[in-house]
Amino acid sequence: MPNIVLKAGSRPPWVGLAAAVWVLIAAGNGYNFPLYSPSLKSVLGLNQQQITILGVANDIGESVGLLPGIACNKFPPWALLSVGVVFCFLGYGVLWLTVTQTVIGLPYWLIWVALVVATNSTTWFGTAVLVTNMRNFPLSRGTVSGILKGYAGIAAAVYTVIYKLVLKDSDSELLLILTLGIPILCLAMMYFIRPCSPASGEDSSEHVHFIFSQVASVLLALYLLITTIISGVVSLSDTVSYILVLIMVIILMSPLAIPVKMTLFPAEHKRHVPPSDSSDHLVPKEGESTPTDSLLTPSSSGTNLGSFYENDDALDADILLAVGEGAVKKKRRPRRGVAFGLEDTTLLLTLFSFCNFVGRIGSGAVSEHFVRLKMIPRTLWMTFALMVMLVTFILFAFALNGILYAAIPLLGICYGVLYAIMVPTVSELFGLKHFGLIYSFMGLGNPIGALLFSGTLAGYVYDAEAAKQSSSSCVGPDCFKMTFLVLAGVCGLGTILSIILTVRIRPVYELLYSGGSFRLPQTSGH
Repeated sequence: MPNIVLKAGSRPPWVGLAAAVWVLIAAGNGYNFPLYSPSLKSVLGLNQQQITILGVANDIGESVGLLPGIACNKFPPWALLSVGVVFCFLGYGVLWLTVTQTVIGLPYWLIWVALVVATNSTTWFGTAVLVTNMRNFPLSRGTVSGILKGYAGIAAAVYTVIYKLVLKDSDSELLLILTLGIPILCLAMMYFIRPCSPASGEDSSEHVHFIFSQVASVLLALYLLITTIISGVVSLSDTVSYILVLIMVIILMSPLAIPVKMTLFPAEHKRHVPPSDSSDHLVPKEGESTPTDSLLTPSSSGTNLGSFYENDDALDADILLAVGEGAVKKKRRPRRGVAFGLEDTTLLLTLFSFCNFVGRIGSGAVSEHFVRLKMIPRTLWMTFALMVMLVTFILFAFALNGILYAAIPLLGICYGVLYAIMVPTVSELFGLKHFGLIYSFMGLGNPIGALLFSGTLAGYVYDAEAAKQSSSSCVGPDCFKMTFLVLAGVCGLGTILSIILTVRIRPVYELLYSGGSFRLPQTSGH
C-alpha cells in the first residue's frame, strides 16, 4: 500500500465514521431490485424464472468482492470509491435506458451483466469504508462493525421511503437516482473517508460517543418504520412527504454531532497512542514479517476488511416476498399479488430492513460485551440465529395465517446477526494480513447459494406450481414450500457446524480477551 499521511488527532476518525454512514446507505443500492424488477419484467417480457436469474445477478454483484478485497491493501480508500462510482454509473445507466425504453432491444445477457456491474459497486463502497474505520478504531471492532453493518442493513428502508414519498413509485426516477445520485454522494464523501491515527481507547468519552451513534441509528430505524406505516395508511401531501424525508436526512447527519462536539469542547487525553497501534503499522512492508501472521493470531486492527455481505440478504428477501411479481404498489397499472396473496409488500420489506438493522447493531454490541466480560466466542450468537432461522423457514413452508408479519422480523434479525458477527470473528481468528482474500472466499458462498436455492430451485418450483395453476403467477404455500424446507435443512446443518466451531475456538477467545479487552498474544507461536 503506498505511503499515505495519516490524519492526526482524536476527531478525524469520527468524521470518517459519520461519512461512512452515507456511503453505506449508498452501498445499499442492491436492495432496490424488488422495487424496479416489475418494470424490467414488463418491459422485457420475462417470466418468473428469468427475473429470478436477474436477482441472482444482483446478488452476485454485491457479494463477490475479491478485487476490492485485494485492492484495499494496495490503494487508498478514494481509489476504491472511484471504482464503485464508475460501476454504479455504468450499470444502473444501462438499466435506466432499458426501463425508460430510451434504448430498445437490449439483449437479456447485457441486462444481466449490467446488474452485476451495478451492484458490484457496493463491494467497492463497503470495502473502502469498513477497512478504513476498522483501522481507525482497532480496539472496538465489534461495536464499529455493528454500527456500520446496521446502517448498511437499514438502507433498504431509506430507499423505500424515498421511493414512495419523493419519487411516487416511479421506477425510472429511482434508477436515475441510482445512476447519478449515488456517484455524486460518494464523490462528496470521498475526502472524509481516509486513514487516521487510531483512537487509543483512553478517552473516557469514546464509549459515550459509540452509544450516541448506536442510539442515533436506532432512532433512524424506528423513524423509517413508522414513516413507512403512516405513508401506507394515510395519503400524504407533497409538502408533508418532503418534510418527512428532510427529517430522515437530519437524523442521518446526527453522527456528525460527535466531531462537532469534539471541536467545540475538546477533551484532554491521558496519553498518546503508542506507535505500535498506529494504522501505518497495520500493513507490513514488502518482505517484513509480523507476529500476527499465524492463523489464529489477530493484528491490532483491520487491513482487508472487504464488505462482501453488505446487501447479501436482499435476494433472500426477494425470494420470501416473491417480489419479482407485483412486489410494490404501482400507480396507473394493475397490481398482482404475491404467493401469499398480498398486493403491497413495501411494508414487509421495510419491516425486514428494520429487523435486519436491529440484528446487526444489536449483535455487534452484545457480542462485544460478552466477549470482553465472559470471553464467550461471537459464534455462539451465530448458532442461536441459525436455530431461529431453521424454525422460521419451516413456518414459511407451511404458510400459516399471518405468519409473514411474525416470521419476517425474526428472519431479518437473524440475517443481521450473522452478517455483523462474521466481520469481527474472522478478523480475530485469522488476523488481517491476508484478510481480504480470506473474506472474499467466504463471500463466494452467497452467490453460490443464491444460484442453487434461488435461481435454480426457487425459480423452477415457482414456475412449475404456476403452470399447475394455469397462470403466470403462483399463489399458495406450494409456490415455495420445497425451497423453504431445503433452506431449513441447510440451517440445521449450519447450526451443528456452528456449535462445533464455538467449542473449538473458545480457548482462542480466552487467550485474546483474558484481560477484559482485546490484546495480542504474548508469543507468536499460536
